[in-house]
Amino acid sequence: MNVEDLVRDSLRDLAGEQPPPGPGFADRVLAVRRRRRARAFASVAAATAAVVAVSVAVPQLVSGGDDVRPSGTTGRQEGALPQRTISVGNTVLAAYYTTDTRTRVKDGWIAERTYRLLDARTGRYKKDTRWSYVAVAPGAKTAAVLERSLPAHRIGLLDLTTGKIRQWIPLDVGVGGLSFSHDGTKLVATTYDEHPDLRVMVRNGDSGVDPALVEGDTSRTGYLVWDLVNGGGAWWQVKAGRDVPSRADFAFTDDDKALYAQVVGGKDGMENFYDLSGQKIAAPAKEKYLRWDVPARISPNGELAALGLTKEVNMGKKLPGKSYSSIQNPLTGKEITKVRGAHLLAWVDDKRLIAWERTTPLKNAGYKDHLVLVTIGSDKVVPLSGERDPDDGPQRLAWEPVFVRR
Repeated sequence: MNVEDLVRDSLRDLAGEQPPPGPGFADRVLAVRRRRRARAFASVAAATAAVVAVSVAVPQLVSGGDDVRPSGTTGRQEGALPQRTISVGNTVLAAYYTTDTRTRVKDGWIAERTYRLLDARTGRYKKDTRWSYVAVAPGAKTAAVLERSLPAHRIGLLDLTTGKIRQWIPLDVGVGGLSFSHDGTKLVATTYDEHPDLRVMVRNGDSGVDPALVEGDTSRTGYLVWDLVNGGGAWWQVKAGRDVPSRADFAFTDDDKALYAQVVGGKDGMENFYDLSGQKIAAPAKEKYLRWDVPARISPNGELAALGLTKEVNMGKKLPGKSYSSIQNPLTGKEITKVRGAHLLAWVDDKRLIAWERTTPLKNAGYKDHLVLVTIGSDKVVPLSGERDPDDGPQRLAWEPVFVRR
């Protein structure tokens, strides 16, 4: 599908577009965004050739390569947590996590994640409390994991079929975040001196505002790039300024030739880029206009970029509002079309994406959402999960997805 086709389809489906959004639209957009909101490392033990299994193909979790599989959900005790496989085509929800700020430490509290990992044998998600951080490799067969205490000084390679650690990689630096390259051959580990999810209490004196837990200062020190095929890696120091949030993990760019991470600046979604040798670089041509808080990023064919929420349509007091996000030319940053969905999470193919979309009316109903399948050029959405409240506390267990290609 070329640009002209996308524009034509979009204009046809959105020809009856509603009038411009009324007062408060910008505040609602920001509210949604906030919710989601060189030295060789010679001392690391060499990885064995068995690690190459990270990137090999695995049997499909559903029959038919292009099936849409929505999930069943739990009952009252756990709200709308997915129970069975969510997948569309080769994109699968390989894991998800909930977060609870419950552990008291000297300087504040720790926001801790609890993961549920997809069991390929049963097609169900199973709670695994052993890990503080989980990154799933392409293929959905292997995960890189960190133990409960952060920063961790070893990385585990977890076999998702057996639930057992295949290999431990010991480290001389403390790690708090992990991410695989798109081809599954490399792993970037973000290093910290202290726990990256520390929350500190801020008291507001006589302002009348209740005390609140907020992120502490960052202790990020740099990143380690580990070669999963040949073994070995190198750690690179990256000094963190005041524009780096407490947790600002590195991830690979679309071509796997560089890394990016969040920074705080004059607008939402800003990010800095680094090469694989610790040097800060300009944004790659196709990633210059991307946002760190829109996970879908570049389409599989490299021709489209997923951007943020740009429009909401009021459908009345009882019907859910409609959200639309921008699809842009990655090289120019100019909008090609809009697609349904408030938060674009993952591409299924060059025309379809998985997104969060609201389930509540625009006015006086709060904000809740669910996973949906959306298609460029169509106003239709296909629900994939039960309803979620992004502001829920641990009693209802609001959850965050981890999607991979298999």
